[in-house]
Amino acid sequence: MKLAIGCDEAAYALKVEIMNHLEAKGIEFKDFGAAKGEVVLYPDVAYAVADAVAAGEFERGILVCGTGIGMAICANKVPGIRAAVCHDPFSTERSRKSNNAQIMCMGERVIGVELAKYLVDVWLDCEFAGGGSAPKVDRINELEQEHIKNAK
Repeated sequence: MKLAIGCDEAAYALKVEIMNHLEAKGIEFKDFGAAKGEVVLYPDVAYAVADAVAAGEFERGILVCGTGIGMAICANKVPGIRAAVCHDPFSTERSRKSNNAQIMCMGERVIGVELAKYLVDVWLDCEFAGGGSAPKVDRINELEQEHIKNAK
């Protein structure tokens, strides 16, 4: 699995911990920033990661900022992307199994390092279950396409 990962300056330390965790597990990833000491606008990082995932360059993405909320909002603006804030095991699991989210978002100011690493493992181990959720995810995609068509 290839992952895209990114953060703003508020979550640089958590991103580094997650990257070390991924390296230890042998999981390939690309860092989209921010670099140490770099101040960035999180929408730029979120868009870059989400766009790369939507384009098929990466299977999934991980975004971290102060709360995870801003990153999720921005990533969800990219057509084809479903990003979810993941701060507990149940929601993290359901983001994949029920919603087929390709991007997980977390907040360094919300959760600790060990919980974040655990949630990354949960999220990476889960696949979309389909079943009763499949028509809902299909409908999300249909509505998105209608919106794109009507915006032209």
